[in-house]
Amino acid sequence: MTRIAAAILLAFSGAALAQAPATAPIASTVTQDAAASLRARLADDVERTMKLFDVPGIAIAVVQDGKVVASQGFGVRKLGEPDKVDGKTLFEVASNSKAFTAAALAMLVDEGKLAWDDPVTKHLPDFQMYDAYVTHEMTVRDLLTHRSGLGLGAGDLLWWPTTTFSTDEIIHNLRYVRPATSFRSSYAYDNLLYIVAGKIIAAKSGKTWGETIRERILQPVGMASTTTSLAENAGNPDVANAHSKIGDKIAAVKAMPVPNAVGAVGINTNAEDIARWMNVLLAGGRVGTDANGKEVRLFSAKQAREMWTAQTPMRISEPDPRLAATRPNFLAYGLGFQLRDWQGRLIAMHSGALQGFYSKVVLVPEAKVGIAILTNAESGGSLNALQYQLLDRMLNPASGTDWIGIVKAVEDENHAKELARLGKASAARAAKSQPSLARTAYDGDYQDPWYGIATIRHVGGRQVLTLSRTPDLTGELEHYQHDTFIVRWKERNFNADAYVTFALNPDGSIERMKMQPISTETDFSYDFQDLNFTPVKAAP
Repeated sequence: MTRIAAAILLAFSGAALAQAPATAPIASTVTQDAAASLRARLADDVERTMKLFDVPGIAIAVVQDGKVVASQGFGVRKLGEPDKVDGKTLFEVASNSKAFTAAALAMLVDEGKLAWDDPVTKHLPDFQMYDAYVTHEMTVRDLLTHRSGLGLGAGDLLWWPTTTFSTDEIIHNLRYVRPATSFRSSYAYDNLLYIVAGKIIAAKSGKTWGETIRERILQPVGMASTTTSLAENAGNPDVANAHSKIGDKIAAVKAMPVPNAVGAVGINTNAEDIARWMNVLLAGGRVGTDANGKEVRLFSAKQAREMWTAQTPMRISEPDPRLAATRPNFLAYGLGFQLRDWQGRLIAMHSGALQGFYSKVVLVPEAKVGIAILTNAESGGSLNALQYQLLDRMLNPASGTDWIGIVKAVEDENHAKELARLGKASAARAAKSQPSLARTAYDGDYQDPWYGIATIRHVGGRQVLTLSRTPDLTGELEHYQHDTFIVRWKERNFNADAYVTFALNPDGSIERMKMQPISTETDFSYDFQDLNFTPVKAAP
């Protein structure tokens, strides 16, 4: 059996678990004692996590058998201010919005307004990918399954951090983003195609993505506080502030509006509302009954199964030995959800990350358990630690494993290794080397096919690089070695400084400019490595 065949077999053996109707009468495997134990120990777990991982505030929602076990907040909304996080505090949940986009499409499928395997061009005739074959073959299902051939986070600089591109411009520029692999050959997480999916929802409903999600999902579910844009949060005092690390120290930072990417990352919600959402998902789309006793659904049980059926196998990496018990036996992506196993049970889950906010939603259909973790900091370790700890509290209360301590130890060691690697790289550079050209010779405009213009100018004695459509991506260039510089972004919370390397023509003129993140810890949405800038020729 080939490695690919084995991966497919594992993925679809997991998919078989997802075929059981979400509303089937499966007895909960979570005891009332386990739920009571979780409530008793929740505060200790969360407060310890906040302290160890330097997270100002966390909201937790836990549901079981259609009931809310916990829905509460911990810590503060903003460092230095007294306002506490509670069950109503709004957080940006970023890519946990993808489930809402998938659900809205599932509703359209139920209504016969589209099919999962319709060509995208049937609904968006102007849609175009880099390759004509992919354009022709790309389906609505492909938009949600991360198998398009695009590289990890490809094109994210079109919307991250806040840009001046419109949604339509982002979709148009997809045609200039080169693929990294062949179509449908492998998994690579992307956001741009969920933006396209959001556009289809708007086109079929005749309303914006936000209006459609509010009317067709949020209102029926009772998610009255949830919003579909940061602008809607204005005037609500119970909103978490974004926080990022600056020089390894947590600090409050400004929000990052992304109105052009709502299909991928548009939802802002709280513990109380996301508990309602998880219960609907665990009920296979069933909301309840109306006044006449008739069942009310967002989407059919058939579509619920489709969303939690493996679509794209994912490579399983080997964790640190201390985390060996967290390694799945199968791993795949469905429609808006990642699918894996945990202690013999199927899990449907997703993470979300925007500047200053990380979140995670974990659903265990067989046990009718859902866990949501919302944070106002950029700490993946805190999410993983609480995910493992809370799953054990609910499903394996006799475990006794200190996941919080283990995850923290592994994270600290990995961070120390990365700092050591960066130190060695800096020490090994040719520090005494000089650029091939006078510094002013690097000034000018440079154009990338999908992003557009970057400029380099001398301003007040400093050489400054600016990505023209991203107001906050501007920073000073400092020489590193030879024809490679480092751009230090003025927004230090980005933690995304990058190498900037120039290649020269035989005559000494600049042939192109490339970029690459310095640290492996830089968020993949800073896809600098995909940019290929060439000098803009002056008009004759």
